[in-house]
Amino acid sequence: MRSKFWMVALAMLALILGGVGILSYAQDSATSTSQTAWHGRHGRGGYLMRELNLSDAQKAQIKQIFQANKTSGLPLMQQMATNKKSMLEATANGNYDQAKIQQLANQQAQLMSQLIVQKQAIQHQIYTQVLTPDQRAKAEQLRAEKIARIESRMQKLTQNSENSSPEQ
Repeated sequence: MRSKFWMVALAMLALILGGVGILSYAQDSATSTSQTAWHGRHGRGGYLMRELNLSDAQKAQIKQIFQANKTSGLPLMQQMATNKKSMLEATANGNYDQAKIQQLANQQAQLMSQLIVQKQAIQHQIYTQVLTPDQRAKAEQLRAEKIARIESRMQKLTQNSENSSPEQ
């Protein structure tokens, strides 16, 4: 009887701690939506910022750029969330209405396109207004390394598809 009590108590504690973690993550995500445009999935102080060794003044400039762009990015993120919710509702219980799904997919593609354009505009602004020439060179080196990783993955995918294709 005692062990059952402790198992229930531990399970409740795990649920509470998990809920707190999720809430804090959600709160951080909501406040830093536009910041992911430059930092990727690493959030504030992300990989790129560490690699470029930004000064405190540069970090403050970047924060100002994000704040200036937040008003245009937030509605897009809200529309994206609404679109995702609509897609989940449209496909609930195994439903499949191709026309509705196509419409939602087209809307989502348009929103993603707008978000990508905004992200690139923010990156351009940071690149041209904040980074020093040495940091720009480092950023270009990192960009070249990323391109090489993408090309390597594409080559592996091509090789895997050729190896797994049926013999004729």
